[in-house]
Amino acid sequence: MAKGPEAFRTISEAAEEVGVPQHVLRFWETKFTFIKPMKRAGGRRFYRPSDLQVLRGVRALLHDHGYTIKGVQRLHREKGSAALAGAAGGDIAPDLASAEQVQATTSQPAREAPRDRTMLATVLRDLEAAKARLDAALSAA
Repeated sequence: MAKGPEAFRTISEAAEEVGVPQHVLRFWETKFTFIKPMKRAGGRRFYRPSDLQVLRGVRALLHDHGYTIKGVQRLHREKGSAALAGAAGGDIAPDLASAEQVQATTSQPAREAPRDRTMLATVLRDLEAAKARLDAALSAA
């Protein structure tokens, strides 16, 4: 018999619904202070429906949108749990998403990108010229 939508979930049920292993939920509890399932005697975890929505949002941000753990922490600090829960449905703040994704994909500040691009274009032209000289030398030999 399936549980109702408002029923609490055990860690195994929550992990299955969110799509991550149980140990990941335990790890997230150590990194995200806002993930606090209710604990019964013996330390058994029970997740509320609102907890599951936040967990789905955290999963979407980390796995689908390229956020880092610090980025999710910052989003929670700046926008609250509602923003995380909304991320499960694809509702993330564009300004935070783009800034976090840039940070996740590069260690250089965005303001240095044009200089780097110019340098890479120069290197590419030099390599293409060297290849053309090598091709000419090989065809002459």
